[in-house]
Amino acid sequence: MLRLLILSLLLANLAYFAWAQGALAALGLKPLQLSEPARLQQQVQPDLWRVIPAVPAPSEAANAATR
Repeated sequence: MLRLLILSLLLANLAYFAWAQGALAALGLKPLQLSEPARLQQQVQPDLWRVIPAVPAPSEAANAATR
């Protein structure tokens, strides 16, 4: 009984893995490819963003100056 349960769980996992990887696409069984083109179009010049380093806290600056 336990062997049958383990075997069925193993087969179910293998079937899910094959489906998720697109191996069953020839049979018409493939996961939906979700994308967000509207969200990408709403971005306003993302290449112009710059990362500015944080200013150290006053206590850290005082500790660094005394060393």
